[in-house]
Amino acid sequence: MTQRAKVAFIGTGGTISSVGRDSLDLLDYTATGTRLEAGAILDAVPEARAVADLIPVPFRAVPSPAIGFAEWRDLVLLCERLAGDHPDLAGIVIGHGTATLEETAYALGLTLTVDLPVVLVGAQRPISALSSDAGLNLVAALRTAADPASRGRGVLVVLNDEIQAAREVTKTSVARLQTFRTADFGVLGQVDGPDVRYYRRAERQHAPGTPFDIRGLSALPRVDVSYAHADADGTAVRAFRAAGARGIVSAGLAPGMTPPAEAEALAQAAAAGIVVVQSTRAGSGVVPLTTRLRECGILSADNLTPQKARILLALALTVTADPQEVARIFATF
Repeated sequence: MTQRAKVAFIGTGGTISSVGRDSLDLLDYTATGTRLEAGAILDAVPEARAVADLIPVPFRAVPSPAIGFAEWRDLVLLCERLAGDHPDLAGIVIGHGTATLEETAYALGLTLTVDLPVVLVGAQRPISALSSDAGLNLVAALRTAADPASRGRGVLVVLNDEIQAAREVTKTSVARLQTFRTADFGVLGQVDGPDVRYYRRAERQHAPGTPFDIRGLSALPRVDVSYAHADADGTAVRAFRAAGARGIVSAGLAPGMTPPAEAEALAQAAAAGIVVVQSTRAGSGVVPLTTRLRECGILSADNLTPQKARILLALALTVTADPQEVARIFATF
């Protein structure tokens, strides 16, 4: 008899764990405050145990807007402990709310210390809902984590039968099941029933082996995102400076521009020693490093969304404040 792969399932809460008032409660289910821990989620999806030998790991049961750096650090440590306690572990799946799933995935993709497939999974409909996607998403994520072909590909995100790269994927719709998309490059692969199929690899470097070690940190350097819009006058940028920001990401107008007063405030911040990175609110495409940006000392976020550029900039600032080195990091990760 072929031995099944061993996969750990960490539950952090989110829609995939949520129980609404009834099966038609698709939108206001958080009002009940009921979220299942990891073991209870697996009990609610008995098909999951047919996929792999599962280790349920309770963590927190919260909505994903409550997840940030402290949870990322604790997940890094937890994954490290699980790998040490279970040398035969094939992979780890983390159940997560979709609101910040892409941020947790990218943060872990830069900071994990384990050389195992780590897959984040969520749901657009609560586990209690009619036609919930929670169960099948979970099964697909477990199959992905258990598959040897998933090793060495960085942190993965699996929903709607699609496998996406943590760096590239973003949530694009409030309620549709196909919400997670990679605008520029598309999926890495697909899960078709029992088959995990890959078609490409993400090229940027990822954990393990990055220079970013957050295990002993109490917080990341403060980095804020300034959202550009018509008539933006730099008030937010000045407020972030006053709050002690060491870095600012500009979510600029495509292709990476801001109104004049906002541009002046960003240039002043860069001149004052704050590392400023220009991203775009468009959600797709590379911000060109124009003459204006170079003259102001502002860096390009490459094609990272503002929320992911914020994570990489904060991590970069844990190892360097040299803008040239930060630029190299953005070209690497």
